[in-house]
Amino acid sequence: MSEEVSTSRLDQLRFLERVREQDLARARQWREVEERRQAEVAARLPPPLPPDWVVEQGIGQGRRIVAVHQGYCRPTGPRVRPVGADEARRLLDADAGLACQLCRPDTELGLP
Repeated sequence: MSEEVSTSRLDQLRFLERVREQDLARARQWREVEERRQAEVAARLPPPLPPDWVVEQGIGQGRRIVAVHQGYCRPTGPRVRPVGADEARRLLDADAGLACQLCRPDTELGLP
């Protein structure tokens, strides 16, 4: 007497789930290896050049500009954004008090 071993649909779905979980684990491992490889490549690249001019914005509604800096002097953070020389010159023409006292962008831009 031979009895047929029948697998139920539920058993088949459980098997499929295990196979997919193994595939997902393998794909995640490959992704992690690739992320590490890309981080190593990025670490070997020189940092990007700073912009020529940046403005520092204040806190709160409207986020008005509180200072203009040369790019090398720039503070970091979400309140700093790069600007072109024309915009930096326009801002300093409107309010000379915005010039950073350390890097003196007004002098570099040739403003009085």
